[in-house]
Formats: sequence, C-alpha cells, structure tokens
Amino acid sequence: MSDLLQLVEPMIPALRRYARGLLRDAVAADDLVQDCLERVVAHWGRRRNDDPRTWVFAILHNLAVNRLRQTARRGEHLPFEKVDEVVLSGRPTQEDGLLRRDILDALDRLPEEQRSVLLLVSVEDLSYAQAAEVLAIPIGTVMSRLSRARERLRVILEGPEQASGRPGSHLRRVK
Repeated sequence: MSDLLQLVEPMIPALRRYARGLLRDAVAADDLVQDCLERVVAHWGRRRNDDPRTWVFAILHNLAVNRLRQTARRGEHLPFEKVDEVVLSGRPTQEDGLLRRDILDALDRLPEEQRSVLLLVSVEDLSYAQAAEVLAIPIGTVMSRLSRARERLRVILEGPEQASGRPGSHLRRVK
C-alpha cells in the first residue's frame, strides 16, 4: 500500500489537469479524478508490470470518455433549482407525436397522385400553377385532386361518421 501511495500521490495534480482539460469543468474533473483513484486503489493488484503512470492515465481517460458519451446521450445534468420554469410548465408532447403518426399514416393511405398534389401545395407551399408544372398536369386537375385529397384525408382522420356531420347519415335517393 505504501508503494501505491508513493507512486500515485505525485500524479494527482497531473490527473486533475488532464481531467479539467478533457471535461472543461473543475468540479466534474475532481469527481472524475476521485473515481479514477478509487479504481486505482481497488485494482492495484491487477495492474501489469507496465509503467503505473500510463495505467492510471488510461483509467482516467476511459472514465472521461464514458462520462462524455453519457452526457451526450442523456444531456447535461442540471439541478432542479436551475431548470427554467418554462421547460417544466410546457404542455406534454405525447399527443402531438400520436397526431403526427396518424397524419403520416393517413397520407400513406392516399393515392399517389392525390398525395403528391397535397404535399406540393400544402407542405411545400407551391402555387397551383407551380404544382401543375411540376406534375405536368392541367391546373384544373391539380385543384380537383387537391380537393379530393383534402376530403379523403379528413375522412380518414375523423372517421366517416364525424366527417359527414351527423352520425350514420347517408345520401338518400329522392324520387
């Protein structure tokens, strides 16, 4: 244990410098050095007969890389007191995701010619004339396809009962 102390203790300032250079945060760097020293003490008997300096720096480097990856994956950790209230008071977005998925599914159910006109005019904000030019069809065809696409999309999203205005209403033939 005394050889551990004699070999590792002089390395601590260099370990702190390296950790601060990697993490750019003094507190996180000190935590990283502490984690490194804990591993060094716990695994001192497993080290190879290599230079202990390279072994200790390798441990520190690997811990730093793991911590940087974790931060990139999870985002930066903030204490609850420092989180902006706007973030905490925002409305939930789960419903938006469900609606987005429903719209994309409904678009997939449209015929290709209706889908392409709807996307060009409604999403890409092309004029009827521009959409007609892109698709090489007359403007009247663009307008009729767009009308049918919007109506069909509304029926798919709302269901046939809600789309007609009254539940169970059907067209009747009058003589």
